[in-house]
Amino acid sequence: MINNDSFLRALRRETTGHVPVWYMRQAGRYDPDYRKIKESYSLLEICRRPELAAEVTLMPVRKLGVDAAILYSDIMNPVASIGIDFDIVAGTGPVIHNPIRSAEDVRRLKPIDVEGDLGHVLETIRILDRELTVPLITFAGAPFTIASYLIEGKPSRSYLKTKAMMYGDPDTWFLLMDKLGDMVIAYLRAHAASGGKAYQLFDSWVGSLAPADFRRYVLPTIRRIFAELSDLEQPGIYFPGVSSGELLPELRDLQASGIGIDWRVSIPEARRRLGGGYAIQGNLDPVVLTAPMDVIERHAAAIIDQGIQEPGYVFNLGHGLFPEASLDKLRELTAFVHDYSSKALSGAQPAAVHTGEELPHV
Repeated sequence: MINNDSFLRALRRETTGHVPVWYMRQAGRYDPDYRKIKESYSLLEICRRPELAAEVTLMPVRKLGVDAAILYSDIMNPVASIGIDFDIVAGTGPVIHNPIRSAEDVRRLKPIDVEGDLGHVLETIRILDRELTVPLITFAGAPFTIASYLIEGKPSRSYLKTKAMMYGDPDTWFLLMDKLGDMVIAYLRAHAASGGKAYQLFDSWVGSLAPADFRRYVLPTIRRIFAELSDLEQPGIYFPGVSSGELLPELRDLQASGIGIDWRVSIPEARRRLGGGYAIQGNLDPVVLTAPMDVIERHAAAIIDQGIQEPGYVFNLGHGLFPEASLDKLRELTAFVHDYSSKALSGAQPAAVHTGEELPHV
């Protein structure tokens, strides 16, 4: 039974008593209890054990007091169902054993069978739907980001093979985008039917594209995903990853409820570029968490002051938590966001208007 729906109300741009907060990668290696579990199980093994995956999902809710849980999973999980053979290699990330290099490779991909191949993910969601008192966010990797792994065969900094296909063989590229779009839609729809209360589409690496290329090669599929899921009552968030501020004006007609932003663009500027109409999620630089607590709080206060200037704001990081983050600092930060924002929203303390340039420096 959900007794704290502030996250969902913020996505609907409704009034909240405090700014809701959760953290990308909040179930992860910064937590000593999670590191202990990882001594016995790999990421994919945890995902295949619904009770264990549910327990890992619940850990940050219990320990940090965040306003939403995010499903413990991996963006690569659904690609196994469409015919991709991969491993998650420690220190590297996803390694693809049958990378996509041709139209024939794309045509061999199968339609996703969520119930048949990914029933363990759906069972995890059903367990969490029974146990959580805050909303559960489920998620999928966006087609460009997934394609970058499938084509490169492993994580890349240059996306050389990915862009070579995009520019040099657009017919194959769009065929792959269509198949991955179908996969994402079916996967997220099954999440919603199993008890997910919101969903996020992670496009972690799409910031590597110029706006014109994003508009031509990627945005049509992103629009289709959110349009085809628009009948769901669950709100959707698009997170275009790091260095994506220049892409925000392209998202003005996206049928999403919220947009996640990184720390390179201020919240007022993001709202201006988006043209309004969206809840904003973000955007503390994760590395600020290495600073003393008073510095962290100054950064958080400046971001909150920006966020609450308009309805619809969720506090988060501009990217995921890193292993060296402090559990104690995250707990303190969560409490600070709740306390500071509730006072600011009630008028007990005035919120100052900040721009990105005025944020304090570590």
